[in-house]
Amino acid sequence: MQTPIRGLRSFCVAARSLSFKEAANQLFITPSAVSHQIKQLEEQLGIELFARQTRSIQLTTAGKNFYDSVSPLIKALEKTINEFSQLQENVSISITLPEFFASELLMPKLSEWTAEHPNINLQLNTMKTRKELTRQSDVSIVLSSSKPTEGLAHELFSLSYTPACNQSNLSLWQNSPLEALNEVPLILHKARPWAWHQWAEHAGIDDFSPKQIIQIDSMFGVARAAQQGMGIALIPLPISQTWFDENWLCKLTNTPLKTKDKYYLVQHHPNEANASLELFIKWMIDTFKYLK
Repeated sequence: MQTPIRGLRSFCVAARSLSFKEAANQLFITPSAVSHQIKQLEEQLGIELFARQTRSIQLTTAGKNFYDSVSPLIKALEKTINEFSQLQENVSISITLPEFFASELLMPKLSEWTAEHPNINLQLNTMKTRKELTRQSDVSIVLSSSKPTEGLAHELFSLSYTPACNQSNLSLWQNSPLEALNEVPLILHKARPWAWHQWAEHAGIDDFSPKQIIQIDSMFGVARAAQQGMGIALIPLPISQTWFDENWLCKLTNTPLKTKDKYYLVQHHPNEANASLELFIKWMIDTFKYLK
């Protein structure tokens, strides 16, 4: 015959308070339920645990001995249950990632993750450049021309860069796009100051002499400047595809600059067992593998 844990717990609470009513209040059940559970326990043990009087109860000698033996076990069990419950409720994953990756790729997909894993919290830390990378996070999204050597790196997808502008500038320069490159400001990310010259060399343009180059320290700023008509920007694909699908930006030419730049997911502490983190990493890889 199995001994119900709730009966043992009711007994321990009643033994400490010497009151079925007080035990009921602490356990959020009725006094009769406490009395019934303890009665069942006494019948199973074949001993009386309490000496019952009209208005009070007292532990019998056997009851005191039983309490001294079982109370530490119940306390240890309750502590284990509470710790495990808190651990499950507070599972958290920290991610460091570029602002543009967060806004253009992760945020639109994140509701799928949260719906499937409501008990796993995420902490997102965005950065403008790789210099801001923190290894205090569980994982990082890194843009690099070579595979990162820190932690365990998973390749996500490659980048290319294409000249883009808004619809007004496209209408103005679509018949002479190469002339536009020498007449309007050219915009790029400050981390790639020679990207326009690399693009021109790749496109076979010998007389490339831009009138003005504007460097911005965030890719979102680069795309927004082009969208607002400031000039022509080198925009990364496929990460910026939504900007073209929504006609916020238009390709000035169909000649992209292909680079060695790739996004990697870096797991900083791969030797530490973390089932929730493994789930998230698999979800990230599965979610963005179509961009390869």
